[in-house]
Amino acid sequence: MTRPRRPVGIPTRGTTNANRLRRADRWMLNSPRVHTALESATDPVIVDLGYGRLPVTTLELASRLRTVRPDIRVVGLEIDPERVVPGVAGVEFGVGGFELAGLHPILVRAFNVLRQYPEEAVADAWDTMRARLAPGGLILDGTCDELGRLCCWVLLDGDGPVSLTLACDPRYIERPSDLAERLPKILIHHNVPGQPIHQLLSRADRAWAAAAGHSVFGPRDRWRAMLAHLRGTGQDIEAQRRKVRDAVLTVQWATVAPSGSCSA
Repeated sequence: MTRPRRPVGIPTRGTTNANRLRRADRWMLNSPRVHTALESATDPVIVDLGYGRLPVTTLELASRLRTVRPDIRVVGLEIDPERVVPGVAGVEFGVGGFELAGLHPILVRAFNVLRQYPEEAVADAWDTMRARLAPGGLILDGTCDELGRLCCWVLLDGDGPVSLTLACDPRYIERPSDLAERLPKILIHHNVPGQPIHQLLSRADRAWAAAAGHSVFGPRDRWRAMLAHLRGTGQDIEAQRRKVRDAVLTVQWATVAPSGSCSA
């Protein structure tokens, strides 16, 4: 791979667990926009940025996305050369940061990377990655807890952020706003009264409370009832392609973009 002399970014803590990113991967498998990007790419390169001390989640990503397009080329990138491992199962690994090691991927998954940066670094990191995308390319910038039970991510294209997704195992929350601690760096400090993300989480909490009667059917049914309540109050929520096991809420970026932000 051709790459600049020095990767752009700083090493992260590198913690990882098997299946930690399963919710984001399942969301991508059910996303029409991701499907379109993968199926239309002439050179279907996928980059997993900042995979950590072990490449297990990169291998999982490759296995899952190959069900959509078997000929994808998956490359795991780490800024720390000591974490780079030999290729395995048709997956490559190399040194790289936000410059994406000179690659032009159709899809980038960058999870638990920007969370460790200051908020003011996010826009430049996004711009650097977006500039490297193949035509029609997409980026998932996300954060999750250690076991992947609570997850949030922003989908970006070449023009900027497109949507925000909240995803969880609803058995491990008391209310939707529990996901606030896993918001992407661009939003986490804006979860304060008067900001759009705080308003969305507050509306979700009220809808969750209104759906309490559905608890008898299980937390996933309650989550679906919460989504129905939100839609009934006028909240624009992206429809899921089909029912999945995860509790998911996706809204357009304009719904949650920080007030006064230039990143919308």
